[in-house]
Amino acid sequence: MAELYLVPNVLSDGDWQNVLPAKIFPVVTQTRFFIVENIRTARRFLKLVNQEINIDRLTFFELNKYTQPGDLPRFLKPLENGEDVAVISEAGCPGVADPGADIVRLAHQKGYKVVPIVGPSSIVLALMASGLNGQNFAFNGYLPVRTNERIRAISNLEKRVKGSEQTQIFIETPYRNNQLVNDLLKTCSPSTLLCIAANLTGENEFVVTKPVSEWKNKVPDLHKQPAIFLIGR
Repeated sequence: MAELYLVPNVLSDGDWQNVLPAKIFPVVTQTRFFIVENIRTARRFLKLVNQEINIDRLTFFELNKYTQPGDLPRFLKPLENGEDVAVISEAGCPGVADPGADIVRLAHQKGYKVVPIVGPSSIVLALMASGLNGQNFAFNGYLPVRTNERIRAISNLEKRVKGSEQTQIFIETPYRNNQLVNDLLKTCSPSTLLCIAANLTGENEFVVTKPVSEWKNKVPDLHKQPAIFLIGR
């Protein structure tokens, strides 16, 4: 029976074998059909894993914010013919803060076997390294872009922290990281714990947790750096 593989990608530059399991190699080498967010970067990733891969014999389907829902069944057609299909995220694990969830849901509806492969998740890695509550937490994705709405969202997240001690996790587009941190420092109580985790699994990995009061004037430049943020008690 053909299978839909969920193939994790690296989070930062470096040797993929340091962060991805050995199973990745045979899966991407033997699979001919791939569902990806961006064909160019997916091709680069496949060559990183196996330089001998013949990219020209592969078929790619793009799944991103521009993909129409009506296109998804076509992406799974190879499974009907007994051909495995692999979903590759731009970074981290497919289906987690990622459009891959849509194709996985459809695969379940059609009765195909879905096979997740272990890989790095910035959400889990940051939570592990934060020292914040790992028994009760929530991932909130991106906060609003507009300043007033973002500050309101931060206040609401901090209320959850104080009310139920639930760790709040969120991300931002890399070029807006510094603005987000500024709003966090202006909005949150001095005693609220803020964890900033940047470039996870990379050579310049940075993970630090301390009260908001201790972050002021000591925040690294996060402009265009892949980062994830957590607040808790």
